[in-house]
Amino acid sequence: MERYYYIFLLLASVAIPLIRSFEHRIHFRGKWPALFSGVFIMMLVFIPWDVIFTENGVWAFNHRYVMGLYVFGLPLEEWLFFIIIPYCIVFTYEVFRYFLPKLHFPKTALTISVVLGVFFLIMALQHTDKVYTFVVMNLVAALALAQPFLKSHKTWLSHFYFTYAVMLIPFLLVNGALTGMFTPEPVVSYDDMQNLAIRIITIPVEDAVYLLGMMFIVQMIYEGRRKKVVSSRQ
Repeated sequence: MERYYYIFLLLASVAIPLIRSFEHRIHFRGKWPALFSGVFIMMLVFIPWDVIFTENGVWAFNHRYVMGLYVFGLPLEEWLFFIIIPYCIVFTYEVFRYFLPKLHFPKTALTISVVLGVFFLIMALQHTDKVYTFVVMNLVAALALAQPFLKSHKTWLSHFYFTYAVMLIPFLLVNGALTGMFTPEPVVSYDDMQNLAIRIITIPVEDAVYLLGMMFIVQMIYEGRRKKVVSSRQ
């Protein structure tokens, strides 16, 4: 049964969001085309990155906890991770948009983007010898610093940051389960020579930044597609 550990975590994570996707008020099912467009573009960036890092030992997967189906060297569960985690987060984002429509702090969201962008850029430049740190910090710095030019702080960025902050808690629980918090061996192990070796219990701190990068890409495409659909209906 151990080999179903990773897939069980993913299915348990998506169960409630998937069931509630057909709820008539949020009607998340109707937003799937926009969501999966964002997921597809994000995977074009993150899957090659994942493959390269796995091949070079930046991180590795424990065969004990996966089903044994591999595509380009990645377990099937890892591919599903890039679909299920964004699905859960964007679903939660839409829940907050529906129930907290007045949650709008554009100036603060703008400031957060600039501060995060500058901070991550500095971290990247200070740790050019650590591959994971350098790559993820550079990517998210660029995405964060792009937001003022895209003027996303005037529309969706407030709910995005709020959702990210809230979803960090379940994400860290799931990621903790993957990095050895609840098992004798981690599902995903990391070469600490390639990261800051700073752990949130068992989780490399870079993983929280990695999540932010994933969701920036998904959300940017999602919002663009969603607006086009709304405009076409008007």
